[in-house]
Amino acid sequence: MPGEAVTLQLGHYAGCVGAHWWGLQAAALRSPAEAAELRAATLLRTGRAAGGRETHTPRLVALELKGGVGALRPGGRPGGAGPEAPVAWDGEVATYLECASAGGSAPRDSGRRTEDASPDGKGRSGTSVQGASPAPSRLAVSQEVYSGGSVQVWSDYLNVHLHPKSIYVIHQYMHDGDCGCLEAFGQGERLLQDPGCVEELEDRLHFYVEECDYLQGFQVLCDLHNGFSGVGAKVTEMLYDEYSGKGILTWGLTPVVSNVGDSQKNFYRLLNTALGIVHLSSHSSLFCPLSLSGSLGIKPQPPVTFPFINYDASLNYHSSAILAAALDTLTAPYRLCSSQGSMMDLAETLNFSGRKVVAAWASVPFPALRGYSLPDTLCTYQQDVPWKLLSSCREQKVSCCFAQSVVLRGICKESHISSCPGKQPASLLHACESTEEVLQRYLHTLFPGAFSTSHVLEQPCNTLPPYPQFFSSLLTRQGFLLDKPPSYSSAAVESIPVLAALQSSPVLHTLLYSLYKDLQKLNTRRWASFFSAGVEQDDFQEALQELRTLSQCYEMGFGADGSEDEADSD
Repeated sequence: MPGEAVTLQLGHYAGCVGAHWWGLQAAALRSPAEAAELRAATLLRTGRAAGGRETHTPRLVALELKGGVGALRPGGRPGGAGPEAPVAWDGEVATYLECASAGGSAPRDSGRRTEDASPDGKGRSGTSVQGASPAPSRLAVSQEVYSGGSVQVWSDYLNVHLHPKSIYVIHQYMHDGDCGCLEAFGQGERLLQDPGCVEELEDRLHFYVEECDYLQGFQVLCDLHNGFSGVGAKVTEMLYDEYSGKGILTWGLTPVVSNVGDSQKNFYRLLNTALGIVHLSSHSSLFCPLSLSGSLGIKPQPPVTFPFINYDASLNYHSSAILAAALDTLTAPYRLCSSQGSMMDLAETLNFSGRKVVAAWASVPFPALRGYSLPDTLCTYQQDVPWKLLSSCREQKVSCCFAQSVVLRGICKESHISSCPGKQPASLLHACESTEEVLQRYLHTLFPGAFSTSHVLEQPCNTLPPYPQFFSSLLTRQGFLLDKPPSYSSAAVESIPVLAALQSSPVLHTLLYSLYKDLQKLNTRRWASFFSAGVEQDDFQEALQELRTLSQCYEMGFGADGSEDEADSD
């Protein structure tokens, strides 16, 4: 059985993705135990509530700014004892104090919450939020949360109980507003140089680590676009130094870019992103940028689209749900009940030759026609895999990668059978004896020479509330495609099949080298305020060169040097 992992959420968008991810874990707990293929205990800790009922809480440390958790209020006494918490969401979610504003658009967070002031009236560097109390009905949630209009912060759709050690609110900076925000890499680094902050973080980490039977390592969900990239740089460095030999999988998260008109925010985002990639990847076993933004560079690109999802890219509630479904699938290899595979095993299959940055691809949902076999479906995609790049880079229709880890879930293990006995198989895929063999042969055909590992799971990705219902009417309740729209009002989509992959791929050369070129053109004297927050010019220039060196690890070697020189002369 796989060991345990401790998760860290650093920043507000990381909290958005995390809230959906924990919701997916809670939904999986409602499935019959014998059907579970993913070990819940890898991510969740088991306990007992006051009434003796079994509870499951995330093994989580989340750093958030003042106002970033909304009105999430304490729901338990110190030590985790408190009101009985539900094992999984079953018609009740957390109670919050703030009321939704009128109108259909998502309002901005007011930045106020009841716990912000300490009892003595003095400011503190941080505080704990101990958990969530039960409240509104499933109907109320489905009406208000589906649209995203009532959502202000990620705690509005958090549907699991949190341990008192989980949330650490940093009071020096505001989550939202025109001033007092954590907006520069140097500010984030400085936070983790405060002995009080470091001690608080270490105390929380030690609490979870010491109760693990076998610690695999750490999952770090980190905002890449703001000052939390600096926080993440210091946190991963601390984990690397203190927990040598343990896996550190870091996900650099960026919401869909919407501040194109604000030049300072745009340039700060670019600088935070580049510095974050360099520092986070250097202290992680594996680093993956995750975003639905079309580009992480200075020039905006349209967000990623999905053929069977109608999502609002401006809503973090929507975009983070898609990333959470991908994340839940990508992390499956080290959570399998049937495997001893660990986080380090996954990292080592992808990070050779200095390639510690990987790209993520996903098909959400995987376009499987109802009633058709897996070979039937894959044979319709013989030129290109039906997935989208989730690492903010211009997609290149090149079937080439160095190594990849692929997971297909929500597909019946018997769905490979489509030809009648005694008849000639329609294709090589139809001749395979298992779904695992079908997927492996398909990958070998499209990515010849690449080192590919793959897994097929019957367990789908659950999409019940508070997961948004933004799916096409062409999907069944189980997320399979219909030939034509139904004549009746379609029911809510309860689960979907998902195909996702982590790739060490030449596409990362494009991403990393484009960032390097954007920064090379930057007049750093114009943005002196960014560097005054704590980043030295010499350190920045060193990081710039490290970014270029990292990009070169992903060159294919066919005229790459000449193309770079030509690009530099533009």
